[in-house]
Amino acid sequence: MTIAFEPIDLRGTPLANRIAMAPMTRSRAFGPGLTPTESTVEYYAQRASAGLIITEGIQPSVVGQGYPDTPGLHSGEQVAAWRRVTDAVHAAGGRIFAQLMHAGRIGHPSLLPDGLVPVGASAVAAAGQLFTHEGPKDLVTPRELTADEVRATIADFAAAARNAIEAGFDGVELHGANGYLIHQFLAPNTNLREDEWGGSAEARTRFALEATRAVVAAIGAERTAIRISPANPYNDIAEPLEEAEPAYLALVRELDALDLAYLHVLECGPELRELTLALRKEYSGTVVLNAATEGPTGPGALDLIEDGVADVVSYGALFLANPDLPARLKAGGPFNTPDTATFFGGGDKGYTDYPALAG
Repeated sequence: MTIAFEPIDLRGTPLANRIAMAPMTRSRAFGPGLTPTESTVEYYAQRASAGLIITEGIQPSVVGQGYPDTPGLHSGEQVAAWRRVTDAVHAAGGRIFAQLMHAGRIGHPSLLPDGLVPVGASAVAAAGQLFTHEGPKDLVTPRELTADEVRATIADFAAAARNAIEAGFDGVELHGANGYLIHQFLAPNTNLREDEWGGSAEARTRFALEATRAVVAAIGAERTAIRISPANPYNDIAEPLEEAEPAYLALVRELDALDLAYLHVLECGPELRELTLALRKEYSGTVVLNAATEGPTGPGALDLIEDGVADVVSYGALFLANPDLPARLKAGGPFNTPDTATFFGGGDKGYTDYPALAG
């Protein structure tokens, strides 16, 4: 596991180690205008010993919000508030990328102002409910984006990326996973379009590629990354492996040509390791892997770096409970037990109060 604690360079962004904090939505933007608070500043600064922090999902536009109290990067107020976070992380020696997440059909009108409703690649509702301030509500049928609105949404990603750099972030990660908008364009059950943005596997990749290219044009390829989760059923996505494999291999070939800071792969089951390896073979740059494990990802995942499966391993729940996780991994523990009930609700309870490693 020695390689995991060695530095790595993300196309000009030096990382102290190869352990990343995975993006985890927390619903704690309690500041004015959905801005991060001082607890958010403390939360990320506590975890600055990660080689790279990838933030919770940040909506690039008002209509991109999918959960209550999630932060944005589409206003000057939000940019200023995030600057406090990035300054604190940098002062502690860390590096931090903003994850830009448009939730698409995963949302509810009660979360949106001015009569807005969730939008999607197609007018296909997701099964299930969403927690709101008014309690659980059924997910609604989204309004299908027009071709002009698709292009405007891509421009929103680029504008939010510029805001992220203004706010002091080292780069941005586009959230193309977990059934949110970019993934909704990729998946055959949520993209029923017959225009240039759908109708074939190749056309379904166009939104992801054009959004990535727009961000590259806005802030540079060296500060741009994307997260994908092939064959991930989360948020009512149906992406059969036999269809996902050729589609994602083609997507990754196109992404490889962009020379991004990294590709982040969320592995959704041990049976997908062969696909992970195939994607790794197609991508010549840095691969960050959120590996499929039983329970929270533990020290054993660092072997994936030794074995060449990934260049960086991202940790989610274990980083939530252990702000000093790299030191604990290097020492072999002990590890605080994650309490996933603290992800949503409950004010700032459980946000910053996990005990540090003794000694």
